[in-house]
Parts: sequence; C-alpha cells; structure tokens
Amino acid sequence: MTGTVINIDRVVKRFGTFTALHEVSLDIAENEFFTLLGPSGCGKTTLLRCIAGFEPVSGGQIRLHGEDIAPLPPFKRPVNTVFQHYALFPHMTVLENVMFGLQRLGWSVVDAEGRAKQALELVHLSQFLKRRPGQLSGGQQQRVALARALAPEPKVLLLDEPLSALDLKLRQAVRMELKQIQRETGIAFVFVTHDQEEALTMSDRIAVMSDGHVQQIGAPREIYEAPANRFVADFIGETNLIEVPVLGISDGMAEVSLPGGRALRCPTPLSRAVGQGVLSLRPERIDLCPASEADLTVIATDQVYLGTDIQLKAQLAGGQEMTVRLQNAEATRLPERGTEVGLKLEAGAARLLSA
Repeated sequence: MTGTVINIDRVVKRFGTFTALHEVSLDIAENEFFTLLGPSGCGKTTLLRCIAGFEPVSGGQIRLHGEDIAPLPPFKRPVNTVFQHYALFPHMTVLENVMFGLQRLGWSVVDAEGRAKQALELVHLSQFLKRRPGQLSGGQQQRVALARALAPEPKVLLLDEPLSALDLKLRQAVRMELKQIQRETGIAFVFVTHDQEEALTMSDRIAVMSDGHVQQIGAPREIYEAPANRFVADFIGETNLIEVPVLGISDGMAEVSLPGGRALRCPTPLSRAVGQGVLSLRPERIDLCPASEADLTVIATDQVYLGTDIQLKAQLAGGQEMTVRLQNAEATRLPERGTEVGLKLEAGAARLLSA
C-alpha cells in the first residue's frame, strides 16, 4: 500500500428524515483490500453506492486521488461494481458479456476481445468463452461478473456482498481467489459484507459500521484483539461480556474486580476510570484449571460439539453466562453438567470496555 486512492470526508447521506450515514470519514489506500463490515442496515452498502455514484451524498466529500468525484455520474467515475446479483446477459456468451462494457466505452471489437480474454484468464475461465451464463455454476457466474468489472482496469473495484449467494464450500474457495486477484491486479478493492469471517480472512483493513457510524478501523488482528468498544467486541468473533467494577485506569491498563473478588489487570481503550465496565473475554483464551488456581469459578451448564472444538457453557455465581472453547482433543477434561469449574484467563484474554 502506498498513497490514498479514496478519501471519504465527513460524508452524510439522508433519505428524507432518516440519516443513513453520519459524517463518515475514512481513507482507502492504493492496492488495498478494504472491507466495510456490519449488520444489515448499518449503512455499508449505502456508502458503497455513494462511492459508485448511484446515490448522491447529502453532505461531505468523496475524493478519488484528491479529486472530488461528487459531480461525476457513475459511468464517468473510474470505479466498477460487482453486485450480489451478477446481472449477466443470458443471451450472450461469457466472452460477449465481458466485451459488452468495453465496447460501450468505445473500445474496438478487436481490442475489447483481447482485453476480455485477458480478464477471463485472470479469473480462470478461459475454457468457457463460448458458454452462456445459464450453463455455468454460481461460482463461475460470479467470476464472469468479476472479469467484466476488472476488464476496463478501474482504479477501484467495489464489491457488494458478491459471495452471499454461494454455498459455504464455494464461498470459502472464492474468497481466496478474490484476494489473489486483488494482489495480482494491484487494484484497490472495497468489499461489503456482514460476514465477519470473510472480513477477517480477506481484508488488509476493516471498517466496522453500526447505525451509520464507523465504530473502528484497523487490520483484522487489531479489530479482533483490541476492539474499540462493546459493539465491535460482540460483533467480531465470539466473546463473553462480563460486567465488573473498575478499580482504576492508568496508561492504557485497567484494574478490575472479577466476579468472586479476584483483581485483574488488562488493557483498555478507556482513558479514565468508570464505576462499572464490561470485560470482554475471548472464549478460546480461557482454560480449565483447579479451583484453587482459578481467576473465575463457574458452574458447567452444557456442552456443544462443533467438530474441531467444543463449547463449554457455564454460569457465574451472579447468573451471567459464559462460553469456553476447548480443542476437541481435550474432551476428556470436560466437566459434568452442574459441577463447579475453575477457569484460568490466558494472557490477552481480557479487555475492559465501557458499559
């Protein structure tokens, strides 16, 4: 990554009296796989449509390499979009589908055919040039749509949940293909998804969105390991959110009192002490231990078999529920339902967030 390709500066988008985007600001770098992640209705697709020009902004600016592109209609912006529904022409061959957009841009038939073939080779579909979309699988249709969008060599490629219609196995395979294609082309990809696993596995950076606001921007590991607030911690991955008294905060570290009275020091984004906070505890960073060595003592309530690992469901004395993830090989250590269990928090397991 080098310079900034897209600068989004305090962008507001209103639909009547409803505000879908509240002064959203972020930068997207050249050659970056950038993901807008959040639940349905959070504003991620609206932001993508504003970049594409399908929706005018109500305030703020969107700049491409420093140039304000708000006055430009979609067809004059050097960006292309791959939609959730691929919108391929059913009566055209794969090659004709990819050539169509190039010819509309004024390319000659010879040049359009040559470039379309290059784009289809990039997505590994050279052997299907003469087939029609109805003769292709869902994953192959998705790659035709991707080739069509890449053919004009846009400065930015926008992808609006393009994998949501694929089954799990195919979705996992296409994820890696997309990331590889992004690396090979050097084009900035802006990817919209509600799927946290997609975001974590594909992205250079992620913007987590909620209710039209950007909650946090960072690399996947940063977002997962150091969530900025309760929403991000709860939305990204799986976590336990335990209410605790806060004893003090200094230099990015908090001291809290765990249920049962034991004190714990842990990192926090909070700058000053609050009476009560929420401790985010990642389930895979908690282990079973003898009660005498435990940070927390719980009652085992259930077990959920997940193949590679097992979820142990438990309850604290005050009634708050917890989940612990253990490797499948450790199944012999699982306690019986209703028995008392000691839990040890590994380094990095806990982070104090505002309540």
